[in-house]
Parts: sequence; C-alpha cells; structure tokens
Amino acid sequence: MNIPEFLNPSDAITVHKENGTDVSYFIFPEYEIHLNKIAPKSIQEWHFHSQLEETLLINKGELTCRWIENGIEKSKMVGPNGVIRVCNSVHTFENETEEAVEFTVFRFVPDGLDKREIIKNDKAIVFR
Repeated sequence: MNIPEFLNPSDAITVHKENGTDVSYFIFPEYEIHLNKIAPKSIQEWHFHSQLEETLLINKGELTCRWIENGIEKSKMVGPNGVIRVCNSVHTFENETEEAVEFTVFRFVPDGLDKREIIKNDKAIVFR
C-alpha cells in the first residue's frame, strides 16, 4: 500500500510570467496541479488545449474567464469557491480587480471514459 506524499512550495516548478501570473507547478505522471496568482489588471494570453482538460478553483478574489462561443467573445466573473471547467474552448483569464486573484488549476489528459461512479464510490472504510 502506498503512503502519503507531502509536497511544499519548494518542490514545485515556480515561474513568473510576463503577463502578471505567478505559477507553481506540481506535475505528476497522470495529472498536474498548479497554484496561480494573477496580479491586478492583468490578462493571460488567449489559448486553448487540444488534449488537456483544465479546471480552475478560485481561492481568493474574482477572476474573469473570457471565451469564444460561435465566433462571439463571452465572459463571466467567478469568485471564491467557484469552479471553471474550460473544456477545449479558446479562452483567457483576466483579473479586472485591484487585488491579486489566487486560483488552483487541475489539469489532466482525459481518456474518454466516464469515471464518475469510481470517483463517487472508491472509498473503503478501515476499522482499527
């Protein structure tokens, strides 16, 4: 049986991007978690992911997600504890506020299988 693995910020690959985003990447064999902090009045580059599934959890502040839908730019601001599932949309993230926004990104490469039942039910109680 495996034992827990504990990681600290010093274990991450940390990058400061020119677009005002600081990212600490924790990369594992089948998924990635990264911690982001985007400076006030900053915007990331427009992009999309052809194979990745990317889901964001807003931890602090309000983040604006912009995406293209049927050729039209749309946007939605999401606050603390809100979740954004990007799918394969053309998108960007912007901090329109005066405070830094902190969010956690979960990224993985899906295989097309519906694993919801496994995810909901994979827990075995151990009595000691």
